[in-house]
Formats: sequence, structure tokens, C-alpha cells
Amino acid sequence: MLLTVDVGNTNTVLGIFDDKELVHSWRVKTDPRSTADELWLQYRALIEDYKPSGLAVCSTVPATLRELRTMIADYFADVRVTIVEPGIKTGVPLLVDNPKEIGADRIVNTLAAHTLYGGPAIVVDFGTSTNLDVVSPKGEFLGGALAPGIEISVDALAARAAQLRKVELIRPKNVIGKNTVEALQSGTIYGFAGQVDGLVDRITAELAESYSEKPTVIATGGLAPLIIGVSETIDHHEPDLTLIGLRLIHERNA
Repeated sequence: MLLTVDVGNTNTVLGIFDDKELVHSWRVKTDPRSTADELWLQYRALIEDYKPSGLAVCSTVPATLRELRTMIADYFADVRVTIVEPGIKTGVPLLVDNPKEIGADRIVNTLAAHTLYGGPAIVVDFGTSTNLDVVSPKGEFLGGALAPGIEISVDALAARAAQLRKVELIRPKNVIGKNTVEALQSGTIYGFAGQVDGLVDRITAELAESYSEKPTVIATGGLAPLIIGVSETIDHHEPDLTLIGLRLIHERNA
């Protein structure tokens, strides 16, 4: 069995694979202050019914990755480990100005998207930030767009506007809100859907200059369910895209 760990700025997602099948996954809060021993206690409680023989990790949080390395050395010494970082074989050419700037999760998502859906493709990852990653027909990472995420935008609005507050993020009955709560929900849900659709349309137009096929648009990330029902451009929802990519990279480095 393989344990996959995707450490994001807000949440950490763990998954257990039995061969190619994801048999269980968990989503927990990311705390950069957690020590290696605290991480081990948390992970052990989740995976106590499984005995992984492999571990694959990607992280966008340097402090947590540092503690994960210590945890791995102390508690996973006999397990084959793959950490997505320079030197690891991913099979994803990075056609950007500075490949070192690209987050490990974006590389992992590119590989998974191309493996599952081919290319060209656009991965829309709804997390702390909203990432749009563009994949060529050959599986190359072409670049993309980054925007503030849904939750941090709502938090910032509530913090800076005296008469506005945080609201439950659900789709309102109407676009025209009849009260403050509905208006905030409308602006958030439909506003972010419009942002994604607008960016996808512009990316698609640029890709048309090089490729004849229209890109497949894949949504992932913890906040994707908020938008997929109202977006006009998303083709597929794959909540486990990053975990699948970690499994693929682990297999490439066997």
C-alpha cells in the first residue's frame, strides 16, 4: 500500500492506495507549527488500519516539509519514500521562465491530468489560491494563472468592510441577492465562477494559436464543489487529482 500526502497552505490531504485504487482519504488542517512527533501522532491515528510500504509527499509549506523529513527519518525508515522536489523524475517538462518557482502540487496535477484526460488541458485547483495550470498535448507544463482563493477573499472582505461579515459559502437562490447574505454569496460563488470561465476562455484562445484541439478543463481542490455547478467551462471534477499524481510519480521513481 502507498500513503500519499499533499501538504497545502490550508489543508493537508492524505490518501491510501492499494495498487491503483484509492481506498481511503482524509483532509486535515495544515499547521506549520506542528513538530515531527505531532505529525506522526496525527498520521498514525488516521492510517492505523493500514500498513503502507511506500510514501509519496508534495508540499507547498517549507516548515511542514522540514518536519515531515524528520518524521520520515524517525518513523518511516523502512518505507520507500518519494518527495516531489528537484531531482525527482516526474516526466513533466516545465516550459516556463524559472522552473524552480513552480510549486510541487502544480507539477503533480499536470502529470495526473495528462494521464487521465490527455491534452491540451487546464487544471483549475480551488485551494488557498485558485490555480489554473495549462498542460500541452505532450504533457508539458506551459504555465498558467494564479488568483486569490475563495476563502481568503471572503475573509479579507469581512475584515476590511465594517458592515459585511463572513457568510456560509453556498449557492444562493438568485444572482440578485435580496439581502446582504445572499448578495455576498452571489458575488462570491458567481463571481469566482465568472473569473474562472473568463480565464479559461482567454487561455483557450491562446492555446488555439498552437493546438487545434480545445483543452479539457479539470477542477480539483477542496473548494471546487462550490463552483463546478455554476461554471460554464469546467468539464470534469477530479477531487483526488493530486493524490493520483503522487502515486504516478512514486511509480516512476520505483
